[in-house]
Formats: sequence, structure tokens, C-alpha cells
Amino acid sequence: MDRAVTASDVKGKRGFDALMADRRGLLDAPHYRAQVEAIAQAIVAALRANKKVLWCGNGGSAAEAQHMAAELSGRFLRERPGLHSEALSVNTSTLTCIGNDYGYDVIFSRQVEAFAQPGDVVIGMTTSGTSRNVVLALEAAKNKGATAVAFTGNGGGAVAQIADLVLLGPDGYAAIVQEVHQVMAHIVCDLVEQRLIFGDGA
Repeated sequence: MDRAVTASDVKGKRGFDALMADRRGLLDAPHYRAQVEAIAQAIVAALRANKKVLWCGNGGSAAEAQHMAAELSGRFLRERPGLHSEALSVNTSTLTCIGNDYGYDVIFSRQVEAFAQPGDVVIGMTTSGTSRNVVLALEAAKNKGATAVAFTGNGGGAVAQIADLVLLGPDGYAAIVQEVHQVMAHIVCDLVEQRLIFGDGA
């Protein structure tokens, strides 16, 4: 796309062709390959060392975090043992306890403090790159000696400055950033699964 399509551009009536045009070329950015490879390798290294992967995000990104956690803990495409991969948005008692006692900003970082260990991978998903609770979660991950990974967009935002590894999605409204995140995270899960089954030549 010649320029980012922002939320303010899409308030009016728009047809199928315009909606498809928003998405044209979204997966073609040349930086995705190296970023995906680096994230996959970090997850492989963690899982081989009997470490875990923790995922977090808000709204649609929370759904994507849960989805990707399940791709690893359950199965992506191939039969293999379950992998230690969890989303931090699924325990409503934990979320409401922390949110009530400490505030929404720390619903993920408090869990990272509790669960993360050195060598783990903590993945935060945010289309803006500025979601405060994801920023704090990645800061907590680094304080715990875990690898901090950001799936972000719109220039990266604060999470890109904190994270050890970044998947930088497109500029634009949340839906199209989330669509890129889902494709790239699926590729990450596929590569992780292959390398754990077939070795690093996969």
C-alpha cells in the first residue's frame, strides 16, 4: 500500500474491493522472514531447555495470544508431545483479582512475575505497540531473565524499544495488523513444530 489506512479512513461505507485493497501486499514486507526466523528459534531454544512460552494481548490480540498458545500446547499440524505454552488472559479469577487490587495495567506483568523463569519466552501482542499492560509484561519478562518478544505494528511503539525480538506488522487499523500477526505467528508455530520434530535443518 502507498500509505497506511487508518481507523479514521474507514468510518464510512466501503465495499469489498476497497476492503481487499487495504490488505493487498500486507504479507510482502521483506523484514518478516528474518523476524519470524529469530522468534521461532528463540522459542525452540526455550522449549528444548524445558522452558515455557507465555502469551498476552488485549481484545483481538488476546484471542490471538490464546489461539497461538493452543497451537503449541495442543497441536499445529503434526503429532508430537504437548509443549508448555500458555496465554495470560484465560484465568478470569486471576485477571479480575489483579485488576481489582492493582489495576488493569499490571494484569499481565503480575503473572509474568509469578510464572516466568530465566530462559522462558514471553510474547506480547499489540497492534499499536503502546498497550500499557503489554509494555509492562515485557519489562517484567526481561527483569525475570526471559526473552521478551513483541508482535506489534504502526511503527512498533514502546514495546519495540523493550523487546529482545520484534515482529513489526504494518501501519494501519487494528484488524489488518492482527491479520498479519496471525499469519506470521502461524508460520512461527509451524517452524517451531518442524524443528522440534525434524531438527534445525527444517
